[in-house]
Amino acid sequence: MVRTFEELVAEAESVSVDGWDFSWLDGRATEERPSWGYSRLVAERMAQASAALDVETGGGEVLAGVPRLAPLTVATESWPPNVALATERLRPRGVAVVATGDERRLPFGDGAFDLVTSRHPVTTWWEEISRVLQPGGTYFSQQVGPRTAIEVTEFFMGPQPVGSGRDPERARAVAEAAGLEVRDLRLESLRMVFHDIGAVIYFLRKVIWIVPGFTVDHYRTELKALHDRIQADGPFLAHTTRFLIEARKPA
Repeated sequence: MVRTFEELVAEAESVSVDGWDFSWLDGRATEERPSWGYSRLVAERMAQASAALDVETGGGEVLAGVPRLAPLTVATESWPPNVALATERLRPRGVAVVATGDERRLPFGDGAFDLVTSRHPVTTWWEEISRVLQPGGTYFSQQVGPRTAIEVTEFFMGPQPVGSGRDPERARAVAEAAGLEVRDLRLESLRMVFHDIGAVIYFLRKVIWIVPGFTVDHYRTELKALHDRIQADGPFLAHTTRFLIEARKPA
């Protein structure tokens, strides 16, 4: 049965967007995954670490899937609903979840960790990463790359300026300026396909930087136009970019 625009909107507005689990989109949207397999690589590094920190852990989804955590593993998260989810998920594994604010400082001492990880951080505080790493320690992160989902952004907000603060070469330069040695840096462009307007709404409610300030009421005209386009022409295609960066603090 084909559902109406209003039915799809009502459903997508009612579902929770807490945490960093996108399983609600199963069958409604797809996104290619980077070839390197971030979770597997984190697990390999975590098994060798003695003290690890996961920055911006979301709902703790990545750490929860790591078979063997470091003997001391800590996570930080700033969004209160995610703090609660991550705590519930990670406490049974002995992981402390520390609630943080917007201040540009990690609440840990110098050289506290030999491994710092982060998947899709909003902002990477490179000087802080360097400070809390032990000499010889590693920062390992998968990050959102330049012009991610630009097709979605421009559909709702019009043409956007060329260039991005999420350029991987800029990340390299800032990491090196903070005293880290970049050991690995890779970038991939990946397909993202939306099969209905409900999937688009859910995505924009959850990934809030794609269309800043998004609400259904504000963008109802554009949403209806995109719904009609999907109905007439098929799924809406966009592209994401991801980059992997591994940096080491000199011994």
